[in-house]
Amino acid sequence: MLLDPAAVRSATPGVTVALGVGVIATLVGTVVPVVGGPVPAVVIGALVGWLARRRRSVAGGAGDLGTLQPGVKFASSRVLQAAVVLLGAQLSIGEVLRIGGETLPVMLTTLVVCLAAAWGIGRLLRVSGALRTLIGVGTGICGASAIAAVTPVIGAVSADVAYAMSTIFLCNIAAVFVFPLLGHALGLGQHAFGVFAGTAVNDTSSVVATATVYGRQATDTAVVVKLVRTLMIIPIVVGLAGLEARRTARDQATADDGAVRAGGVRVLRLVPWFLIGFLVVVLLRTVGVLPAATAPAFATAATFLITVALAAIGVSTDFGALRRAGFRPMLLGVALWVLVAATSLGAQAAFGLL
Repeated sequence: MLLDPAAVRSATPGVTVALGVGVIATLVGTVVPVVGGPVPAVVIGALVGWLARRRRSVAGGAGDLGTLQPGVKFASSRVLQAAVVLLGAQLSIGEVLRIGGETLPVMLTTLVVCLAAAWGIGRLLRVSGALRTLIGVGTGICGASAIAAVTPVIGAVSADVAYAMSTIFLCNIAAVFVFPLLGHALGLGQHAFGVFAGTAVNDTSSVVATATVYGRQATDTAVVVKLVRTLMIIPIVVGLAGLEARRTARDQATADDGAVRAGGVRVLRLVPWFLIGFLVVVLLRTVGVLPAATAPAFATAATFLITVALAAIGVSTDFGALRRAGFRPMLLGVALWVLVAATSLGAQAAFGLL
């Protein structure tokens, strides 16, 4: 646990590096506001991670992050999740319901298109069933979280998980750089870009980073859209559990029982704690416990935490693993990423949100 002294000592080196990179990136963003802090954090972090791996490899080590790994893992996940919770101070329940409700058709459209394309394109590329499922849910729902939730249900092997994670991560990093440029080129407003980022980018960290580069209103919208989209994990995992049970069970009765065990028991665990925390903070803002005047301070704190988390994500980038992921899974991931982005923009236009 985090409060365990041994765990704190283990995490300190990596967290310290992430904080240092986060501070430097924030200063860069202050000097060059158009760039912001998140993008430099990823770039500087990736350079630091590459140097750390190279140093350990030259010294005869395993070529990994060594003592930095626990803290980097903590900063890239828990710190980012804490930032999402803080972002709730800028929204009321009415705004959350309004944004979530009006963008639900776009979210469902992109999800259906992504899962169908993962099956079809994956088969054409001869990507294994488990791997194309992992890449499909990772792209369509919420990146690493969806992959982690689906893995035990479909019995995916560790190699497939590593391939899927590497593919999704590459698309996430590309989105942080490409999507804001695309948004400006298309003349997207803050709200439209927030919906675009929330539906077309994979992991929460990359959604927030991409939207933060574009603007505060875009970030607020993107966070709500992404968190509503994250809830799609629940029906997808339950559905996959049922399919898997029917595929492997000896008879229909066993299949039904297996579906309940594989799906139902995990349903509550599939709701991320930071989603609950985000909604609690939104409630506190709505009832006035958190005054509207505090929103800028929370936004500033959240942006810095996002920058630190992205610094850690940059440090954790393993370019060797990306190379080992292979051509076909990577091609599938990129194809789905492009397709989902195009579908998001098309669906917004069709539903009158652009």
